Amino acid sequence: MDDYPLLNLFWTMLLIFCWVLWFFLLFRIIGDLFRDHTVGGWAKAGWIIVLIFLPFIGVLIYVIARGKGMAERDQKQAKETDAAFKQYVREAAGGGGAAGGNIDQLSKLAELKSQGHITEDEYTKAKAKLLA
Repeated sequence: MDDYPLLNLFWTMLLIFCWVLWFFLLFRIIGDLFRDHTVGGWAKAGWIIVLIFLPFIGVLIYVIARGKGMAERDQKQAKETDAAFKQYVREAAGGGGAAGGNIDQLSKLAELKSQGHITEDEYTKAKAKLLA
């Protein structure tokens, strides 16, 4: 290591970083290519061939030609994932459907009882009616 200059070390680190970055972009592009349903099978095959035989130029061409579409597809997928997660949370918490409405009404009844707006008998009757 004594005969390896510091500048060469930085140059090697830069090359390794660029190589890893290129692989990251390559996998993102391949994922985006197969996620896009507007592109036909032959076009996908053509892009894959370009990416294999002209790797650096192919990645640059894809990012320039279809970069905006990549961003739009990423945003669309993020919105769909967020909506699905929120729907799952609502269903898991009981916020959806009749059970969720009953839970909300029971919590409101308990709050009214704790504030003294309804009596214990009224609370018991309303609770029995909701649970029936």
